Amino acid sequence: MPLTEGVAAPPSSYAGLTTTLAVLMLVIEFGMLQATLLRAQIRLYAAQSVVISVLAIVVAFSRGVPELYGLAVFSVLLKVVAVPLVMLRLLRRTNPEIAASRALGVTSMILLAVGVAAFGFFASARFGLGSPVLPAATLAVAMAIILVSFVLMIVRRDVASQAIGFFALENGVSLASLVVAAGLPLILEVVFLFDLLVAVVAFAVLIRVHHEQAESLSTATLTELQE
Repeated sequence: MPLTEGVAAPPSSYAGLTTTLAVLMLVIEFGMLQATLLRAQIRLYAAQSVVISVLAIVVAFSRGVPELYGLAVFSVLLKVVAVPLVMLRLLRRTNPEIAASRALGVTSMILLAVGVAAFGFFASARFGLGSPVLPAATLAVAMAIILVSFVLMIVRRDVASQAIGFFALENGVSLASLVVAAGLPLILEVVFLFDLLVAVVAFAVLIRVHHEQAESLSTATLTELQE
């Protein structure tokens, strides 16, 4: 019997590249979770958006999905340029640099994020979703990014970090959509990006109003509304 019989074939270079890009997005997500400076979180979000734009270009070139070229362009303009500029301008007006306190310690926060990321990896296998353009592992990474983004929004007690967490969550959703629906018409994909634009405007108004009333970006004072 040949020695190679029953041995799984090594992944192709395309599968390796796309999976690496997806994992890099998850690593950047953990960087946002640990970042203390708000501007560092914004830069990491921009870097994560660059990665998913590159991934869209790779898929478009390798799998013949030209609609993804347009998606990558719109993604760069909105996520890499517009959103970071809006957030940085808001920070200049409110003049904060350090994010507010965390609800958990650093160790507990990281362990929680690792736990939910692992849950996302295992839960995605239950969906049984396949893709002709991306390996199944990419969907598992997308689920992990979405869940870690929820952790970021929950454990951070400042509205700017929570906004960045929401934007990063949208990156995870975009990654998942590349797996399950990479061939959507360009007009629908652009509509999804406009949803992000609406969210940016809403968070910008929220940040300005909250800072004017509380003279801080911390959401700890909002707990008084429960009393």
